[in-house]
Amino acid sequence: MKRLFLAFGLTLITFCAMAQSQDFKKAVAKYKNVASLTATATRTVHKAAVAKDKVVAGTLSVKKDGKVAIVNGKDALIMNGNAFTMKKGALKAKTNAATDSRYKTFHDVLEAIFNGGQTDLTKNSDVKIAKNGTNVVLTITPTSTKKLMFSSFIITIDGKAQEMRSIRLNQKGGSYIEYTFSGYKLGAPVDDKLFK
Repeated sequence: MKRLFLAFGLTLITFCAMAQSQDFKKAVAKYKNVASLTATATRTVHKAAVAKDKVVAGTLSVKKDGKVAIVNGKDALIMNGNAFTMKKGALKAKTNAATDSRYKTFHDVLEAIFNGGQTDLTKNSDVKIAKNGTNVVLTITPTSTKKLMFSSFIITIDGKAQEMRSIRLNQKGGSYIEYTFSGYKLGAPVDDKLFK
C-alpha cells in the first residue's frame, strides 16, 4: 500500500511539473523564432530603510545565443552566453554561470525564456513555475551555500501577451531591485557591443 501511495505521489508530481512546463512554453512561445528584440526597461530600487524608491528608465536588448543586456544609465546587467557582468557606474563584477552555480539557474531561465521554452526547466530543483491568472511566475531560490547578494529572483511573464513583464531580485530584509519591461520590438537591430 505504501508503494502504491508513493508511486501515485511521484506520478502526481511529474504531472504537475509537466503542466507547469506547458504553461511556461505557451507563455514564451512568441520568442521562439525571434533573433533579436528590444524593450523599455524601468529599474526600481527599493530599500527597506528608505521611504522613496529610486526609479531609472533604460533598455532591454536580447540576441539569440544567450545575449541579454539590461542597461539603466551607467548601470547594467549583462548575460553573454555563460558570462555575467554587473556594472554599477565605473565598477564591474564578472562571473561565469558554467562555474558559478549561483548564476547557473538564472542563466538557464533567461535562456529558456528567450529561446521560446526549448530549455527544460523542470530539471532545475531551485525553480518553481506557477500560474497566477494569465501570468506565469518563475521563482528561483538559489540553494548555494555561498553568500549571495539576492535571496530569490522572481520573473513574471504575461501569458496572454507572451511577454516577460518583470524581473525582481529580492534581498534580505525586504529590499529589492525590480526591472519592468514594456514596448517590445521584435526583430529590432541590436549592437553586439552592448554585451561586452
